[in-house]
Amino acid sequence: MDDTRHDDGIHTIDTHYVRPSFDAAHLVIQDGRAAFVDCGTAHSVPHLLDALTAHGLAPTAVDWLLLTHVHLDHAGGAGQLLQALPNARLAVHPRGAPHMIDPRKLIDASIAVYGAEDYARLYGDLLPIDSARVSPTADGERLALGSRTIEVVHTPGHALHHQAYLDHAAQVVFTGDTFGLAYPPLAVQGRPFALPTTSPTQFDPQQLIASIRRVVALAPRAAYLTHYGRISDIARVGDDLVRMVERFTAAALAVADMNSPGEARDALRSALRAIVLAEWRGFGATGPESLLDEWAGLDFDLNADGLLAWCARRAR
Repeated sequence: MDDTRHDDGIHTIDTHYVRPSFDAAHLVIQDGRAAFVDCGTAHSVPHLLDALTAHGLAPTAVDWLLLTHVHLDHAGGAGQLLQALPNARLAVHPRGAPHMIDPRKLIDASIAVYGAEDYARLYGDLLPIDSARVSPTADGERLALGSRTIEVVHTPGHALHHQAYLDHAAQVVFTGDTFGLAYPPLAVQGRPFALPTTSPTQFDPQQLIASIRRVVALAPRAAYLTHYGRISDIARVGDDLVRMVERFTAAALAVADMNSPGEARDALRSALRAIVLAEWRGFGATGPESLLDEWAGLDFDLNADGLLAWCARRAR
């Protein structure tokens, strides 16, 4: 389903990045005004605009695009979306703001990783955003959406430019990638199974663990993840994520001194898969291993890369 309606005027919008139920934006509606939390890629923008229409809102009703960070699956469509939302401002971490105003470094880095053809297929064009419409955020800053208050919570670890948003009215938090990934097909009897994302280039385990614990300490009724949607049982999920981050980093340190980077990456990827499989089985999952590979296989690759990049920084 493209639009999942929750309580408190919150909607999960499937951005159609990679596959259904993989990447979400969230639409928050209050007093006839609206905000998006994250926006997917340039290809996602029509789906977000369709969601506004479905809820009887004009583009002029949107006051905010709230970015958790500037990785392209979260922020790649920001320029196109703001072109369609004349009254909206962009809230973004100060470290991410320059990349939204001038995205050339993001574009060049992404093409270097994916190649020009796959980059265009996955993300489309990144458009620059007028600096007058960009609001770099401070930790603890409070933003107004009608009568609703949304608080910025800086949450480094996945990236230095990462932040979450605490919705005081609904008592929920929008966590981007800080509170892990919880793909619906990996849930067990309706309970979310979450795994950390340690992707390059700025992953730091101590920062991420502190940010996970900060989210738990907010005591929200639920968290809204970009990957994917609403989850509850916050304290338990937080404990699971911290434990896996610790196991991931121990596995990375165990292979970091291998002479061949390729061998180290292969060994670490296998170790991460084994850790997550054991955690999933321990959580009560009985589905085939192929289901885990289908949904988390790309994350094993990205997590291995991020962990090895952290090991290399640590060794310098």
